[in-house]
Amino acid sequence: MILMEQRTLGRTGRDVSVVGQGTWQLGGDWGEVEESDAFDVLDAAVDSGVTFFDTADVYGDGRSEQLIGRYLKNRPDADIFVATKMGRRADQLPENYVLDNFRTWNDRSRANLGTDTLDLVQLHCPPTSVYSSDAVYDALDTLVDEQRIAAYAVSVETCAEALTAIARPGVASVQIILNPFRLKPLDEVLPAAAAAGVGIIARVPLASGLLSGKYTKDTVFGPDDHRTYNRHGEAFDQGETFSGIDYTTGIEAAAEFAELAPEGATPAQTALRWIIQQPGVTSVIPGARSVEQARANAAAAALPPLPPLPQSTLDAVRELYDRSIRAEVHGRW
Repeated sequence: MILMEQRTLGRTGRDVSVVGQGTWQLGGDWGEVEESDAFDVLDAAVDSGVTFFDTADVYGDGRSEQLIGRYLKNRPDADIFVATKMGRRADQLPENYVLDNFRTWNDRSRANLGTDTLDLVQLHCPPTSVYSSDAVYDALDTLVDEQRIAAYAVSVETCAEALTAIARPGVASVQIILNPFRLKPLDEVLPAAAAAGVGIIARVPLASGLLSGKYTKDTVFGPDDHRTYNRHGEAFDQGETFSGIDYTTGIEAAAEFAELAPEGATPAQTALRWIIQQPGVTSVIPGARSVEQARANAAAAALPPLPPLPQSTLDAVRELYDRSIRAEVHGRW
């Protein structure tokens, strides 16, 4: 196994790799993935130094969790920290975020993952008022007391939600969309998290693949791929697909971003390295549907740390964002 830089995931006190493995793709919302292929992807990630898997109870209706559970049973040598999520199995109403439901969802995830105590459970982008509910955090504390979970955290859509959660003493980490097309968290969320000792997990780091530079205006995604059926938020929050950016706008901006990649790095690796080096980021969780993608993502951690993405590159990222993305993204979020 390759050694990778590890950082402490906020108030969990546990160290995780700076590049983790997102497993939404393994659930099926990016097209069908065979179990053997999923295991090959996870093997490639682990052998490349990844020690952090991120999943959710709704990815493939639990299939992602189940695959991880079976995989880890077969890889006792892999010391993996697994973060899952809960809350999207019910109607998105604040009154559904109660202890009885938490226990039910928690029982299902523990069975799927084959463990008595979950490493980390994140509220999965719940209604905004949930982040301010004392009763919700009391219920989460109860799950910790019952040793169902070792720690809890939140996944958010907005910076305001992140700041509300960071102020809560029991919140271990915040998962938020962060990439060169979504810069707003840099201004307040990352500094606040660092000051509070809260970890930051950066999701949608490649803007659903846009920042890989592989796609064109003519690219066609499969009908079971959320990049086809959720471009305008038809199935879930629009920000989870292409970071909420109009596809044509994103393709044009991604082409410019690709030109910023330093020699020896792909556009995707450049985006991941850029996220890793932002102060306050604990781990970035790109997904992968192939062994090659998993290895390439992990290799971003080995790119030289700052300053090798020179200030001129960083300035170019900010200028690209200000010119092509800011008005559209900030108008929605």
